[in-house]
Amino acid sequence: MTGARRGKGQRLDLAALRAELGPELQGVLADFERFLRLERNRSPHTVQAYLGDITLLLHHLRCAGEADLRGLDLRLLRGWLAGLYQAGASRTTLARRAAAARTFSTWAFQNRLLAADVAELLASPRPHRSIPTVLSADEAAEAIDSLGGDEPEQLRDRLILELLYGTGIRVAELVGLDLPDLDRSRRVLRVIGKGDKQRTVPFGAPADAALQRWLETGRPSWATPASGQALLLGRRGGRLDQRAARRVVNTATADLAGGSGLSPHGLRHTAATHLLDGGADLRAVQELLGHASLATTQIYTHVSVDRLRRSFEQAHPRA
Repeated sequence: MTGARRGKGQRLDLAALRAELGPELQGVLADFERFLRLERNRSPHTVQAYLGDITLLLHHLRCAGEADLRGLDLRLLRGWLAGLYQAGASRTTLARRAAAARTFSTWAFQNRLLAADVAELLASPRPHRSIPTVLSADEAAEAIDSLGGDEPEQLRDRLILELLYGTGIRVAELVGLDLPDLDRSRRVLRVIGKGDKQRTVPFGAPADAALQRWLETGRPSWATPASGQALLLGRRGGRLDQRAARRVVNTATADLAGGSGLSPHGLRHTAATHLLDGGADLRAVQELLGHASLATTQIYTHVSVDRLRRSFEQAHPRA
């Protein structure tokens, strides 16, 4: 691989790889991108991930001496994944790239770019489901209570933690909230999740109190005509960026999570775990989190069992 294919921090320069594919394969990628965005309604993050994976696949195709897409077959696909494995790719990365290849192969076959769905039999390793790091209920309360004060930034930051922990929504869903998405009379939020799927999520009295303080004195201090209907704002009045929300959570939990801080997704893990620990039904938690599959939600039952095992080992004389 040439130096031009390495970017800052030794990351792959996908733009350089794409430029090397030639006009025909670049056109295939552009058509696949439109399919993902317009027909499959994938999120921008998923589209970019899949395009990156297929760029690597098509580059492997060219390196194997194939001039066009018709040279793609199951043997080449397996060789591509084997090479990634030997280069140290994780099981999660391999599973995602295999999924991207299957989606691409099916699309190419349906659009008569391939004579067969060559990836139909492509297997991939199941990614390991590691037990996520979560805070205890006391630690979560401590993190939220550390964000006191009456300044707009303090009011906003407390609301960020109250909503992330109090509802379990994703950080992208949080920063995407608009004022009409709030129904304070019923204490619910209307959230637009992955795949533009809408769901209703309840929130509690502490989050409602933080919301009222932000709406009364915090947001008006920063709001400008350009703010529109955005609930959470930055200092200049624009919609809050996901990275800024992540920094708020990371800083507030830095002393509680091994000194490194927790991500917003860690608060989502925490909220789900505490719901199940408190006796919530698994399918209700699935609905609240917006999981398409119950299997995704079931990882939180493993967290609870793990906690139970640790408590047993610490407390029982026959452990």
